[in-house]
Amino acid sequence: MSQPERILVAIKAPGARSQPTARKAAQIAAGTGAKLELFHAITTPLYMDAFGMEGMSIKETQKQWRARVLKQLERHAAALREDGVEVEVSCDWDFPAYEAVVRRATRTGADLIVAERHADKHVMPWLLRFNDWELLRRSPVPVLLVKHGKLWRKPAVLAAIDPQHSFAKPAKLDGAILDAAGQIAGALGGAMHVVHAYPAATPALIDYGASAEKIGTNLERRAAAIARKAFDAELADRGLSRSRKHLIAGHPVDVIPKLAKRLKAGLVVMGGISRSGLKRLVIGNVAEQVLDALPCDVLVMKPESFKARVPASPRGVQLVATPPYV
Repeated sequence: MSQPERILVAIKAPGARSQPTARKAAQIAAGTGAKLELFHAITTPLYMDAFGMEGMSIKETQKQWRARVLKQLERHAAALREDGVEVEVSCDWDFPAYEAVVRRATRTGADLIVAERHADKHVMPWLLRFNDWELLRRSPVPVLLVKHGKLWRKPAVLAAIDPQHSFAKPAKLDGAILDAAGQIAGALGGAMHVVHAYPAATPALIDYGASAEKIGTNLERRAAAIARKAFDAELADRGLSRSRKHLIAGHPVDVIPKLAKRLKAGLVVMGGISRSGLKRLVIGNVAEQVLDALPCDVLVMKPESFKARVPASPRGVQLVATPPYV
């Protein structure tokens, strides 16, 4: 991720009194000089048969609704401008919300999307549709999901990389993760840490007697040496102290949340690739599994080759027939 110049903030409830997602995005904008856009997608369906009774046209209703939302967004923008951040507001009649956000980010050239994470724990996210999950899967733009409203105060920013490409991540993705983590840590006055959770050597050994333990120990040492070589090579030019480099044997789903908690990290930066179908059911997605377990916010990066998987044209207002009266 290059230095962000434009940040799109997806506002879930523009009428809410507090907008922690926008305030956190403003912290990044203040440190990078980026412009903010507060965006809300109006996804509420309109019942066609109701307009005859109300004496209003669909276009009039859309116009009034949009004006009300823009006024709400402008109130939040004005508060952020007092801190010296450049902010604009926008809203579209479009659905579903995750598609609308991706379309807006693509259309305006946003470098980063900041969104609120779904409040509940995700159960079988590869089968169900949640706006945050679908946003992660479909957006080619980096997505920062805010899990906690508390503002960052010189946070530890943990970059999770995979230089051995154990989970089929593209080779260049680690560099993008490290760049993004470094930029955000700098913007927030925090410190960047890096972790690589490498596969532990756990072979199925036949009972070789006393030599079994020795064989297992040798395999573990070899796995650690290979991981160390790849890890050090990836970080050779980053200038990180030893205390900020964490090489840990284990699965990322276990290692990353535990380390984030120990470091009291404010943000984890990691990579994600979109899978679907049977492969998703069998393999799952490491980024999604880690997200639920993390005690902090998370920024998910995509490979440069990733393409947006949403239609380019907005869907407009969602019109539905009024259910028949019983």
